[in-house]
Amino acid sequence: MIPLGTYLLGIVAALFTLGLVIEMLRRRQLRERHAIWWLIAGLLALIIGVFPQVLVWAAGVIGVEIPTNLVFFVSILILFLVSIQHSSELTTLENRSRTLAEESALQDLRIRALEQRLAEFRGGDAPTDGRG
Repeated sequence: MIPLGTYLLGIVAALFTLGLVIEMLRRRQLRERHAIWWLIAGLLALIIGVFPQVLVWAAGVIGVEIPTNLVFFVSILILFLVSIQHSSELTTLENRSRTLAEESALQDLRIRALEQRLAEFRGGDAPTDGRG
């Protein structure tokens, strides 16, 4: 039998996690697509904290001998999914950043070419913006 304090600690930790994620969503410090896995983890932790027999039942259904191992497996799985999601978004952002840098360089070349034409049109005056 697990002591009552352990269950209470689990419930408090789950409520804290849910509260923190919801508050970060409310303040727009966390986007919905990033919060989904944390909300799932918090809800699972809360359900297990309030109804510990659910964990024993789920472990029996899946065939896991020690219910705590199921908790670790699900925790690692959720962290793995968060990692994949962040890696995917990082790849997308890197591609966008590279594209923007390339577009910026092309725009800079166009501006310099236009400034050179303008200088030639004016009779050889240098550009007045200090870029030389």
